[in-house]
Amino acid sequence: MLSLTSLGGAGTVTGSKHLLTHDNTRLLIDCGLFQGLKNLRELNWEGLPIAASDINAVVLTHAHLDHSGYLPRLVREGFRGPIYATDATRDVAALILRDSAHLQEKDAEYANRKGFSRHAVAEPLYRVRDADRAITAMQSVAWHSPVDLPGGASLLMRRAGHILGAASAQIDIGGRSIVFSGDLGRYDDPVLHDPEPVPAADYIVIESTYGDRVHDEADPVALLGDIIERTAKRGGTVVIPAFAVGRAQSLIYYLWQLRQAGRLQNIPAYLDSPMAGNATQLLHAHPAEHKLDDGEYEAACQAIAYVRDVEESKALSANRYPKVIISASGMATGGRVLHHLAAFAHDHRNTILFSGFQAAGTRGRKLLQGAREVKIHGNWVPVRAEVAELPMLSAHADSNELMRWLSGFRRAPQRVFIVHGEPEAADALRVRIERELGWNACVPRQDQEFQL
Repeated sequence: MLSLTSLGGAGTVTGSKHLLTHDNTRLLIDCGLFQGLKNLRELNWEGLPIAASDINAVVLTHAHLDHSGYLPRLVREGFRGPIYATDATRDVAALILRDSAHLQEKDAEYANRKGFSRHAVAEPLYRVRDADRAITAMQSVAWHSPVDLPGGASLLMRRAGHILGAASAQIDIGGRSIVFSGDLGRYDDPVLHDPEPVPAADYIVIESTYGDRVHDEADPVALLGDIIERTAKRGGTVVIPAFAVGRAQSLIYYLWQLRQAGRLQNIPAYLDSPMAGNATQLLHAHPAEHKLDDGEYEAACQAIAYVRDVEESKALSANRYPKVIISASGMATGGRVLHHLAAFAHDHRNTILFSGFQAAGTRGRKLLQGAREVKIHGNWVPVRAEVAELPMLSAHADSNELMRWLSGFRRAPQRVFIVHGEPEAADALRVRIERELGWNACVPRQDQEFQL
């Protein structure tokens, strides 16, 4: 008997965890952290409906927290199996998981020191030592080369675009083939390769982040330049919350393109995220995973200043001259960007610019919805700055691109499962799949089990 159960990433864009069970074999595809709404974040503390020690292996499609961020907790709760990922994903995950654990330790310490935790003693979800154990368990998987999994299953990875090392995973088990899209990237992205087509599968599990939207075809680089220039003209700073892996590197490249075109010459730009700086260096280590040649990469990296220590970051927040600050996290849920938001959100001269998807319940979503104040580190901060969005800069495929990827299958699957999307987006994609392709599609609920 073969079954599929979504333990996360069902009806939401966070916490992706999909369990394949075949007889006594249990494979978990992705192991993400829930973010955003409080009722979702609380799920991180409740544990899984299956004992961690009963999971035989994890397949990691890519390193973003919403797909990898629960791994240290899984290890802490008793998981002892292998974690399969591409070589680049393993390197990126090492950065992200250690940073996540470090931030959780620091946030707990800060909450205890400042006394704004609702608990008597704030505890981190996991610690750096748990992240290190998860990283040690990772085994590298080469592109397009089948790898044996427990229980007689096999794994094949194909490029998904999105971020460095991101993959779509094909798992053959119990005589059936299941393809997990992972997070699909944009076609014709200037930095990353296109998502690779998959010829056939019995079942498809596809993300739907932008399942109900099509990205604007306007030139994102020109629009980015316009926003920065108009902000600088009024004496303001542009703060860009950006995912440390993926969007930060693309933004560095776009800023370099603007300078090459003669724009932004007197407007300094800063990358205030040690992890993003380290992730940028990984482009050197994995040249086959992106389109940039060494000359472009070196030139782009020299066009931005890197902020490493906390004192430099504090000085940047205190600096009132026009500038661009790129800082993590991308949905303003934590990290150094919160200090910059606290420093710049109250001034109408400044701009807060979002370049990626903002999940429900995050500060980013609230700001885009017009919130006039946001809570940061226990304090309410007024929002008078301009709030802007360039969704075409997102690393996620839009609805048309998701359909383009599905059109690469040469025969209809038995069923398509639509995950990693908010309810409206997921159902909109379901309707398109059924109407345009004539395939059987459904949107799983959290913990709903399907027999395959």
